[in-house]
Amino acid sequence: MNRTAVAAALGTAACLAVPWIITNDYYINLASQILIYALLALSLNLLLGYGGMVSLGHAAFIGLTGYSAILLVLAGYGQFTSAILSVAFSTACGALFGVLSLRAIGIGFLMITLALGQIVWGIAYRANELTGGDNGIALPARPAPFGIDLNSASNFYYFTLIVFAIALFCIWRLTRSPFGAALRGTRDQPRRMSMLGHNVWMVQWLTFVIASFWGSVAGLLYVYYNLFMSPHAISLQQSAEALLMAILGGASTLSGPIVGAAIITIVKNVVSTYVERWNTLLGLIFVLVIMFMPYGLVPGCAQLWRRLERRHPGSDARAPAREGSGISEEPERADTGTAVVSSPASEPAR
Repeated sequence: MNRTAVAAALGTAACLAVPWIITNDYYINLASQILIYALLALSLNLLLGYGGMVSLGHAAFIGLTGYSAILLVLAGYGQFTSAILSVAFSTACGALFGVLSLRAIGIGFLMITLALGQIVWGIAYRANELTGGDNGIALPARPAPFGIDLNSASNFYYFTLIVFAIALFCIWRLTRSPFGAALRGTRDQPRRMSMLGHNVWMVQWLTFVIASFWGSVAGLLYVYYNLFMSPHAISLQQSAEALLMAILGGASTLSGPIVGAAIITIVKNVVSTYVERWNTLLGLIFVLVIMFMPYGLVPGCAQLWRRLERRHPGSDARAPAREGSGISEEPERADTGTAVVSSPASEPAR
C-alpha cells in the first residue's frame, strides 16, 4: 500500500504539472487526448479484465453521446442539460445493448457487440439529415463550467483531468467493493457463483451498464475536445484500438489501460510524423509485448522488478511474491480466451 500511495502521489503531481512543464499547446492537447482514451479503455476494461467479456463495439458510446449532445445543443438546450441527457441516453442504450449481448458468451458475445457497434456506425453514416453523414456534425462551442473558459488548452486539460480522476476513483472503488469481487467470481467460476446464490447475469449486465456510462463520459469529453463528430470516431477501428489499449497495458489492472492509451496515442500522433508506416511499428510493439510480457506491460514490468529484487543480495529469497494492490495490482486468473487476463505473479518465489 505504501508503494501504491507513493506511485499515486507521484502520478498526480506529474499530471498536475503537465501544463507547467510542457508549454506547447499541441502536447498539452495530446495529454488531454491520452486522458480521454484512457477513460475509454478503463471503461472497456471493466468488461474485459474484470468481467471476462470481450467487446468490439465500445466506441459506439462515443457516437451515441457525441451526436446526442451536439443535436441537443443545436436544438436550443443548454450545455449542462445536453451533457446530462446525452450521457443518460447513451447509458440507456448501453443497458439495452447489454440485454442483447448477454444472450451469448465468448465469441458470440463479441460478435453481438461488434454487430451493435456497426449498427450505430451505419445509422451515423446514412442518416445525413440528422448526423451529417460522412461529413460529420460540429458542436458550436465548448461549455464554460462555473464561468471557466475551456477554449484554452491548459484549462481544458485540467477539466479533463478532474473528470478522469473522479472516474478513476469510482472505478477503483468498484473493483475493490463486494460487487467487484462478485464480478471476478462470475468471470472465473460462473457456475459456482450461481450455486452460491449470485445472479450471474445481473452482475454482468450491471457491469455492462457501468462500463457504458463511463464510456459515455469519455465520449462527451471526446466531442468537447474535437468540437466535431463523424462516423470515423465510432468505427470498428476505434473499438479495436480501445481493446488494444487495455490488452497492451495489462487487462484487469487500473494502470494498464492508462499506459496502453498513452503508448497508442503517442504513436498515432507523434511517432507517425516521423515514421510513415506507424501502423507497422504499433503492430511490432504489440507482438513484442505479447511475446515477452504476455500479461501486459504493467504486470510484466512488476514481475520483472520482483525478479530483480529476489536476485539482489539483500532480498529474502524465501519470501513469497507479494500481490499488488491499488492501481497497480496484478491481473487475476480468468478464462476469457486471451493470455493477458491471467497472471502467474501470485506463485511464491523460488
